Amino acid sequence: MTHPLPLSQWLNPLRPDDTRIAWLGAREWQLGDLRHDVGSLFQALEKQPGERWALCFENSYLFVVALLATLHAGKIPVIPGHCRASLLGEQQELFDGILSENPLACDSPQIVVAAAENVSHSNITLPPVPADSYVELFTSGSTGLPKKIIKPVALLDAEACMLYARFEQRLEGCRVVASVVPQHLYGLTFRIFLPMACGLPLHASMLYYAEQLSALPPEHRYVFISSPAFLKRLDPNLSPPPVGMILSAGGMLPWKEVKETQSWLNVWPDEIYGSTETGIVAWRQRIDNGTSWQLFPGITLRAEGEEWRLLSPLLHDEAGLLLDDMIELVDDGFRLAGRRGRVVKIEEKRVSLSEVERRLMALEGIVDAAALPVSRGGRQGIGVVLVLTESAREQWHSSGGKAQEQAWRRALQPWLESVAVPRYWRVVDDIPVNSMNKRVYAQLQELFS
Repeated sequence: MTHPLPLSQWLNPLRPDDTRIAWLGAREWQLGDLRHDVGSLFQALEKQPGERWALCFENSYLFVVALLATLHAGKIPVIPGHCRASLLGEQQELFDGILSENPLACDSPQIVVAAAENVSHSNITLPPVPADSYVELFTSGSTGLPKKIIKPVALLDAEACMLYARFEQRLEGCRVVASVVPQHLYGLTFRIFLPMACGLPLHASMLYYAEQLSALPPEHRYVFISSPAFLKRLDPNLSPPPVGMILSAGGMLPWKEVKETQSWLNVWPDEIYGSTETGIVAWRQRIDNGTSWQLFPGITLRAEGEEWRLLSPLLHDEAGLLLDDMIELVDDGFRLAGRRGRVVKIEEKRVSLSEVERRLMALEGIVDAAALPVSRGGRQGIGVVLVLTESAREQWHSSGGKAQEQAWRRALQPWLESVAVPRYWRVVDDIPVNSMNKRVYAQLQELFS
C-alpha cells in the first residue's frame, strides 16, 4: 500500500483508469468510471447558482461522486446527518440544493445522482479542489437544534493518515464493508476517506443484517466498519466471512459482544473513541475487559478542574476542546466514566434530549416535557415525563394511555430517529424542580423504577 492520498489527488491523472474503486454485487466501478461520473455531475453543478449542497446518500460510491464533484466545483458539501424529507424541508436554510440517489419530497433544488452504465473515459478537465475546502456536518446540539461543525478537508485527510499509520499492516489487501451510513463523521472518515485514501475497494451498499455480512464473497478479505448495535445482532449459526479487521465506534461495545464477535469471526474488534467535534481520539483492542484506551499519536488530554481538554491536530482550534466525557487516567491509558450534558447515546446514536422535548412541546395538549434515558432489562430507551392540558389529561385517562402514546409516537416519527422516539411515558401534575428551579432528574428517574 502506498502512502495515503489526500482527497485532492483521488482523481490524479497519473493513477490508472482500471484502479478498482467500489463494487455492488457483480457491478464494479473503476477509477475511469469515477472520473466520468464526477465530471458529469460537475458540469450539472456548474450551471447551478447555489453554493451549499446537501449530500443525502446511502450508496457510498455515489456519495464519493457527489463529494468530489461538489468540491471540484468550488462548492460546499453539507452533510445533514440524515436523509429524511420532512426534516430536510424544515432545515432548508442549511443548504441551497440537494444531491441524492433518490428523488426526495422537498422544495429545494435537487439533482438525482446515478452512475453511468456505458462509460466513455472522461475528457473533462476539473479545476483543482481549493486548498481551504471544507465540509459542513450537523449533529445534535445542546438546544436540540442542528449544530453545525465545519471540517476542513485537510483535517479529514489527516485523520485518514492517522488511521493508516496505526492500522497499515492489517488494512493491507482488504476490501471495506460497513454497517454505518456516510452521513456522520464516523461513516465519512472510515467508509469514505479511509478506503479512498488507501486505495482499498469499498462496498457501495450498507450492511443491515448479519446474513449480508456472512454472504460476502469468500475470495476476498474484509475490513468491517461496524457499530456496537450491529455486533450485538450477530448470528453465530451463520458461516463467518473472511473478515480480517473489525472497527467499532459510536458507543460502548459491551464485553459480552466483544467475546461473541471474536468467537464467531476469530478477530478481536478494534474500538474507536471520538466524536463529530473531535474526530478520532483513541483506540483499544480489548482482549480482556480491563484494556484501557490509548490516544492516537499527537493527541493529548489536559486536566482542567474536573473536566478534560482535548488537544489534537484534528481540531480546527489550537486551544483544544473541553470534552463532555468524564475521564479517569490509569497507568497504561485512560478509562471513560460517563457523559455530561444533554446529549446521550442510545444504541450508538446521539440523541438530544432537548430535541425530544422540543418536538413533544409542539404537539397539541402537551404543556411541559422532560426527557431522560431509562434502562430496563439491560436495554436503554428514552423516557418522557409530561404535563398535559386538562382536556388532554382527560383523554389520556379515558384511553388508558396506550392509544395516546401510540398517537404521540406516530406524530414524532417524521422528526426523530427511531431510537429517539420515547418508549416510556409518565404524566404528572408538575415536573419536579429544586430551589434553583432546576429539574431534579433523580426524582424523574424514580418515576420509571
